[in-house]
Amino acid sequence: MLDLIKQLNDASKAYYQGTKEIISNLEYDRLYDKLEELEKATGIIMAGSPTQNVGYEVISALPKEEHEYPMLSLDKTKDRGELASWLGNHKGLLSWKLDGLTVVLKYENGSLVKALTRGNGIIGEVITGNAKTFINLPLSIPYEGSLVLRGEAIITYDDFRKINDALPEDEEHYKNPRNLCSGSVRQLNSEITARRMVRFIAFGMVLGPEFDFRSEEMDWLDSQGFETVERESLIGDEVVKAIEKYENQVAYNPYPSDGLVLVLDDKEYGRSLGATAKFPRDAMAFKWRDQIAETILKEILWSASRTGLINPIAIFEPVSLEGTEVSRASLHNVSIMKSLKLGVGDKITVYKANMIIPQVSENLSQSNTAEIPELCPVCGLKTLLKNDNGVMTLHCLNDECPAKSIKRFTLLTGRNALDIDGVSEATLERFIYDGLVKTPSDIFYLRSHKNKIISMEGFGEKSFENLVNSIEKSRKTTASKLLYGLGIPGVGVATAKLIAEACSDEWDKIISLSENELQNIEGIGPVVAKDFVEYFQNQAKLEEVQQLRSELTLEKHNRSGEKYFAGLTFVVTGKLQIYQNREELKEIIEGAGGKVSGSVSNKTSYLINNDLSSMSGKNKKAKELGISIVDEATVANWIEKKEVLSGGL
Repeated sequence: MLDLIKQLNDASKAYYQGTKEIISNLEYDRLYDKLEELEKATGIIMAGSPTQNVGYEVISALPKEEHEYPMLSLDKTKDRGELASWLGNHKGLLSWKLDGLTVVLKYENGSLVKALTRGNGIIGEVITGNAKTFINLPLSIPYEGSLVLRGEAIITYDDFRKINDALPEDEEHYKNPRNLCSGSVRQLNSEITARRMVRFIAFGMVLGPEFDFRSEEMDWLDSQGFETVERESLIGDEVVKAIEKYENQVAYNPYPSDGLVLVLDDKEYGRSLGATAKFPRDAMAFKWRDQIAETILKEILWSASRTGLINPIAIFEPVSLEGTEVSRASLHNVSIMKSLKLGVGDKITVYKANMIIPQVSENLSQSNTAEIPELCPVCGLKTLLKNDNGVMTLHCLNDECPAKSIKRFTLLTGRNALDIDGVSEATLERFIYDGLVKTPSDIFYLRSHKNKIISMEGFGEKSFENLVNSIEKSRKTTASKLLYGLGIPGVGVATAKLIAEACSDEWDKIISLSENELQNIEGIGPVVAKDFVEYFQNQAKLEEVQQLRSELTLEKHNRSGEKYFAGLTFVVTGKLQIYQNREELKEIIEGAGGKVSGSVSNKTSYLINNDLSSMSGKNKKAKELGISIVDEATVANWIEKKEVLSGGL
């Protein structure tokens, strides 16, 4: 159902925004009918379903309301043995302690009627309109009695990164998923909440059908269409080993977690234990015990960001924490740095918050000798110290500071542009902040900074040589990839290809196009044409681009080849061995008249996967639909022979 909702909503968005239709009306109706049938069969209607006409809600303030069932906090421990002893021989459920915003939902007659934030446990804020936009929440369920359940509204790390990446460079970026989630759920305009990709993960039921065990209760919530928290049943002597298993998963978790929760499975026994004034006695939270290490502060590095904010970073002698070597930690802002009274040479203690994020916990020396720079470490122009409600922050005021344009460097080196391996956004930031890269063409001169680069954390002789080799390899590219990599507003991968093709890949012709000439290219409107022309009329940008162009060899596409893949649609998944990456294979397929899609559907002709026996979702879907699965070697043979031969699964 969730897959169908995404396909239908993506198709509607493409249709109503006037972009290229991604499915036919007939296919849309077929998928819509299929979704409607599933909703009727299960009695579950998910948020965002196109079968529902749910408008957005805008209010002036969030109303407050008393919880029918007050929420107590959980007692907690950092001692694994204590947690195991607490459970003893009783059966318990161990699950993640999710780090988002706790929400209470109420359903009547199968429909969501109310949603409240936890608030202070007694009184919460009413967020019903916002909850109806949570992307995985059922608006209607089969159960027609009264149901009250609790769960955590969360934003995954992947969605958090996507939301941050979509923000303008000059706009302040969100600090972490929890804060973004809290602000998104407590919005006055539910349309904003809908754009934030908030999910609801249920962790308990307060009112509903009676079950003897919580494990049965959670399984029943699954059957009603709710996403429930990952959990496992165990007894006391299994607790320590289970905690270790969860501990090893922390770094790979798709959503934030700040510990675990252990609750008694037997509900009647749990109720018999009662509660203290603050805590119920049938559950206990486990917080990771922070591993703390002493070290020496070597320097304070001032890191300028794309928003102009300059944050202090503590660089210290490497220590081992939670199984990895750590040598730096963010100090967040000037106020925190000053409160720690830091100075080079101080003895400090460090730890990993939630076993992931390095932090400075204490300064044992307190020399208080650290100075705040008057000049930006990247562009060298004056900084400004701001005081916002008692929080002191340092800022660069130069609009042209390279640190503020990190995104354009990331785009240029990315897979769809120059495709330079080993140059992540974090690596580029370090190169820019250390003054090694100020203009795009500087990337091709990094070889001359070998000594400085191999001394950086994460770099050595081998990784440096790999980087240089990848840079040299990227010198051979195409006009469309270079054009896309410049980051001109509105010029994505597809538009760059259209423009390059219209100019037969002649670079000088591309950059001298007029607005009228651009609008004569099918698919390019007046806004993109205007931005394109203005970009190349900017003398500073043009000189920068031409300097970059001089470092590259632009290959021309052979556009007169046979269209032996005409009418075929491919989906590529898994690792490639023959072709450099999916983009290279995609270009060849499209050059031969074929199409490449991101998902398997009835329109897919072939799924390309080197692991023919894989149990991945795409392989399963292809088999269900009777679509042939072929390996990369088969496709390479077709390309060589310029015809589709028999083969595949």
